[in-house]
Amino acid sequence: MNRCILRTLLSVVLLLPVAGVGMASAQPAPTETGVQVRKPRLLLVPESTVNATAAQQYAQMKQQAQARRVLNVDAPQVQRVRGIAQRLIPHGTRFNPQAAQWAWEVNVIDAPQINAFCMPGGKIMVFDGLIETLKLSDDELAAVIGHEIAHALLEHGRARMSEQVLKGVGINLAAAYFGLSDLGAAALAQAAQLAITLPYSRGHETDADLVGLELAARAGYDPRAALSLWRKMSAASKGQPPQFLSTHPGHAQRIAEIERNLPRVMDLYARGVRAR
Repeated sequence: MNRCILRTLLSVVLLLPVAGVGMASAQPAPTETGVQVRKPRLLLVPESTVNATAAQQYAQMKQQAQARRVLNVDAPQVQRVRGIAQRLIPHGTRFNPQAAQWAWEVNVIDAPQINAFCMPGGKIMVFDGLIETLKLSDDELAAVIGHEIAHALLEHGRARMSEQVLKGVGINLAAAYFGLSDLGAAALAQAAQLAITLPYSRGHETDADLVGLELAARAGYDPRAALSLWRKMSAASKGQPPQFLSTHPGHAQRIAEIERNLPRVMDLYARGVRAR
């Protein structure tokens, strides 16, 4: 590949966000009190594509869970999770106005994993193991669900897909330009994983913690429960890899960041309690 072709391809990649395929504002979400976060800037993949893909994957997961009889049908458990989510969801429009148009869905899987997620477009799944193993209170469960909802509100899934598109093009171009062997290209890919993907994901996790904190507070759930939640998580995940190799912040750093931001949401919590 000659230099002219390389420059042309790089120009196309760099101009994609400018052309309107998607670049979110780098400014923090508007704040009264509340937390301050920044949405990802690089959003190459259209939101409609990301949300449609997530909805399809979620439907398949539900079908598989039903076939294996692990889609939780225990009414009190499911109603508890859905009730907490339904109180959190309306407050998400402060961070993403489009969330008001999403087809939100909340389900529980009867499995021992300590896990939960919210796919783009508002598709929430909570694993029973998270609730039962950690013995979560409603306030702690609100912290988890709020954190996962925050990932969707801040379009972290869309950003990761866009990052993979851009990173894949960049690695291939660099490998061709520098004449790297297959081994060299693999090494470059590994370097990109350590230097780009993992720190980017840690940033997402921190922002989701903070937005989840505010969602819980506005809904009248005690945001201080996030501290006990992550202490329980820390105790349950001994052997966590070193922070620089992890897609999540270290538990101690995560707890410290939450403590630092609690004063921003306590007034919101007081209002949320009065509104309940």
